[in-house]
Amino acid sequence: MRVRPVPSINIEHLAMTAFRVLLVALWVGLAVYTGIVIAREGMNLLPIFFGDMAKLIWPGQFNLDFLCFLVLSALWTAWRNGFSAAGLGLSVPAFFGGAGFLLPYLFVLSLHARGDMKKVLLGIHARRDIPE
Repeated sequence: MRVRPVPSINIEHLAMTAFRVLLVALWVGLAVYTGIVIAREGMNLLPIFFGDMAKLIWPGQFNLDFLCFLVLSALWTAWRNGFSAAGLGLSVPAFFGGAGFLLPYLFVLSLHARGDMKKVLLGIHARRDIPE
């Protein structure tokens, strides 16, 4: 009886595929939820968002926490692109779009970088001489 070799599984490829599936699933869920909220509540987000913060209540605390993430997302987007005109331009939808921007942006970056997360996260700052 001949023993067949066990096919090797590329864990990095599998993990990147799972990451991309997660990004798409999160974006679709967010888009559907956002569509429902807009249909019910309209586009009146900012007065509610900042109004809850001004009241110093838990929804306002969550909004402030989220605002911090939006600032970091925009700053990271501009930084990974070297604060170029394109990077600064992308930081605007990163700030105002939140995950609605960041999820597809990371998906596209993962494709462009062929799954190399150093390139995805570091952008122009990724170098081959960075130790792993």
